[in-house]
Formats: sequence, C-alpha cells, structure tokens
Amino acid sequence: MSFKEQVTELSKRAVSAQTIALTEEATKNALVMPFLRTLGFDVFDPTQIIPEFVADVGLKKGEKVDYAVKLDGKIQYIVEAKAVSANLSDAQYSQLYRYFSTTDCSIAILTNGIQIWFFTDLDAPNKLDINPFFKFDLFDYDENDLRELEKFHKDRFSIEDIKSSANTLKRMKAAISCIEAQFNEPDDEFVRLISKNIYDGKLTAAVVTEFKPIIKRAFDDLVRQKIQRKLTAAFNDSVSIPAASPTSAPELKDADEDAVETTQEEVDGFNIVRAIGAEFADISRIVMRDQKSYCGINFDDNNRKPILRLHFNSKTKFLTVFDADKNGTRFDVDRVSDIYKVKGEIQTLIQSYMKNGAA
Repeated sequence: MSFKEQVTELSKRAVSAQTIALTEEATKNALVMPFLRTLGFDVFDPTQIIPEFVADVGLKKGEKVDYAVKLDGKIQYIVEAKAVSANLSDAQYSQLYRYFSTTDCSIAILTNGIQIWFFTDLDAPNKLDINPFFKFDLFDYDENDLRELEKFHKDRFSIEDIKSSANTLKRMKAAISCIEAQFNEPDDEFVRLISKNIYDGKLTAAVVTEFKPIIKRAFDDLVRQKIQRKLTAAFNDSVSIPAASPTSAPELKDADEDAVETTQEEVDGFNIVRAIGAEFADISRIVMRDQKSYCGINFDDNNRKPILRLHFNSKTKFLTVFDADKNGTRFDVDRVSDIYKVKGEIQTLIQSYMKNGAA
C-alpha cells in the first residue's frame, strides 16, 4: 500500500479503537505500534524500536519513556504514549523534556494514538520546545498534513529537512495567528494599511472607525468566495441539490412546505459537508433535506443517519452535529466556513455509518 493508504487504514482502525483501547497499554498495542509501523519501522526489532527506554537523568533514576526509535544505530525519536481518551493539552510529559536533553535524539513525539504531536529544539539547542511544531490528527488531516507526516518515514528521514520544515511551520502558524486576529477584529494599524489604498482623504480616527466593519466584511466575503470557487471546481458544477421529498421522512416535514426556501448559505454549507465527507464516501451519499426550521443533511438520504442540521434562518446561526447514537450537539457559528471546525466529528460519524452498513 502507498503511505496515504496506510494512514487511511490506521485512521479506520482508530475509529473502533477509540471506544475499546481505553488504557495506555491498549492504546500502544492498537494504535501507537501500528503508527510506528506505518512510518516504516519494525516494531519487533530492538535495533529499531526500544520499548520502555530507560535513561538516568540527574537524580532521576530508572525513569522510562515508552519508545525510543533508532535509525542508523542512533536514537532519533523518543515517543511518549497516553491513553486514547487523554487530552494531550492536559497531558504531563516531563519525561520527554528531560530525556531530550540527555540523549542525541532529534524528535520527541507525544501521542494518544489519534493525535500525534511532534516536538524539537527550534527555540534553544538541545532543549525541547514547549509547543509542538507539527500536529497530526488521524481524524482530521489533509494532503499537506500527509506530506509533512511522510517526512518522518524511516526511508525518507532527514533531520535537516525536518527542522527546515519545522521552522517554516512555526512561522506559518505565527502568521496564521496574526491574520486570524486581524480577521476577527482588525486593529487600527491594519485598517489604515488597507484603507490608504482605497481612500483618498485623510485617515482620521473617525474614518478608520468607519472602515473597520467594511474591512471585516471584506474578509468574510473573500473567504466565502474562495471556498465557493474551490467547491465549484471540486464538483465541476455537477452537484445537484435534492429537493425534500413529501413521500419520505414525513415526520420531518413541516405542514407549510411552500415556506421552505433553500438559501445560498445552506447550499454552501451542504457543499462543505460533502467536501468534508468526500475523503471517505461518495458525495452522492450525502444528501440535503431542507425543512422550514432547519436544513438537514443526512447520509444515504436516510432520516436514521443524520449528519448535521444547519440552523441558518435566524439571527443566531448554529449547527446541530450528531454522533453515532443520534445524539445532537449544538455548535454556534459566525459564518458558513465554521463548519470546518467540526470536520473531525463529521468524518467520524460518516465512517461509523459506513462501517455499520444498514444500521
């Protein structure tokens, strides 16, 4: 299998493992070791993988990190595993910091089997950075993430390339954070920078205040247009929006069918859900059923397989996102593109429906 196919298989394994492999040991066996195997290592070869690696650190004796990964006789990765249910943001991983400075390893990995965080020493030599330079999520990744992950493969490993990429990723994240802050609430300096290109007069405080909501609206429209262009290209203008059928799912139909109006925002939202699900399922299986009070999106055009509902007809927009037990969770949104924030939940649910067949 190709690397992409191997990661896809690991992602499918993770869907079931997240409800079964509840301890650290179970997580290691079900997900962490298969992950290392996906990176090209023989997990049963002690010259490549050393489980329960021990290194004395100062007065700390006999501490263990879960795995040390060797390449060409040198430890390149140390790996600390947590239970699949663990939130990595709250995890204690002090061993990684201590071991990193006392070994010759280049990369430290923290994982719960589904999320994999990669650390190195960009800020200070031989001292592990506080923040990971790369995060990979088996339930939420794209082609760019796959390309970055493949750099850690045994056959492609180059610490020089990885650190160069890590520097780029670090700067990119800082740039994205800055742009996002301006996107959400542009400051006066940024407003002046844009306004001076479109306003001939003096940029007084009053003019800057007037331009702020205009520039924020321009940001919103630009993102919306880019998403729509990508979706149009992806579906080649061939996506058909099924009308709600009066003969199917009568329990969901409103009495006043004439009042049902499918808005452009709902169409955009539907296309985004199809784009998210396209990685795992044929997009024809993701179907819209617009109702008077919400716009439903189901799998296989089946009421018993709801994916989410778009509540875009009121001043406060929100989504109802379902899980495999048909429990709905509300997510407030500001714009249609916020659907991407629940990409992981949508893909997990679609995978569950596909796995369970007619369930």
